[in-house]
Parts: sequence; C-alpha cells; structure tokens
Amino acid sequence: MYKNQISIVGAGECSFQIADWAHEIGNYLAENGIRIICGGLSGVMHYACKGAYEAGGETMGILPGPETSAANQYVTHPIATDLGQMRNYLVVLNGLFTIAISGGYGTLSEVAMACKLGKKVIALGEWDNLPGVEPAKGPEDVFKLVHSLLPNRT
Repeated sequence: MYKNQISIVGAGECSFQIADWAHEIGNYLAENGIRIICGGLSGVMHYACKGAYEAGGETMGILPGPETSAANQYVTHPIATDLGQMRNYLVVLNGLFTIAISGGYGTLSEVAMACKLGKKVIALGEWDNLPGVEPAKGPEDVFKLVHSLLPNRT
C-alpha cells in the first residue's frame, strides 16, 4: 500500500545523464514504497517510470491527450485528460511534493504551479536556483531531500 505519492516532472527529451538520474530516482522511490505521478510520456517521465517499474513500483501517468494508449510502457495507471499542457497542474497537485529533473518551460510551469500550491520542489538541473526550490546536485542529494520531506511513517 502506498502512503505517499511524489510528482516527477522534467524534460520530454533528455540526455543519457538525465535519463540515468531519472531512472535511479524512480527506482529509489519505488523501493521506498512511493508511487510516482508524472506526465506519462517520454524523456524523464519514461525513465523515472522505468526505474520504478523495474523495482515493482506503481506509476501514474496523467496524459495530455484523450488516449491512455499514449502512455509509455512503464506507466501502470494511465489517466487520459485531453487537457494538453493544462494537465501539468494535475501532475503537481497529486504529489506530496515535486521532483524536477532538468527540463524546459513545461517543467518550469510545473515548478511554478507546485510552488503556488505551497508544495516543496526539489530541482536537479535547470530551475534549481528559483526561490522556494531545494537544489540537488545529483540523485544522492535528491534521496536525502526526499527523506527529509516525507511525513513520518508509522
């Protein structure tokens, strides 16, 4: 049973380094009983879901289009919205907090919405210098920050 869900946002196209980071973070979260909420498509979303899936975790993809079949193969719970980029709000709304891994303006919109909602944001790569954002230099920093932000498990 999952007590926590964390949103992961990031680049739809990414380098091998960013893909490795996303995979490692997704794997870590699943191993710690945390469900991933993401946009369900490619890039960071794909690799975070793959890492979680390989660790036996659950992944929820909140998709921009009307078809659940658009989700990457590692999304265990696809949700079609037909909202386009407006689905970004639902991605960050449903996580306890957000981890941003690289990304462009779509990721920036998710970081801004999470901050506006009063949710913590951990940023690895771009957007780590924004007010209210916890910067991370690598996955190990992310793990420490995740642990510090999770509510006590009883």
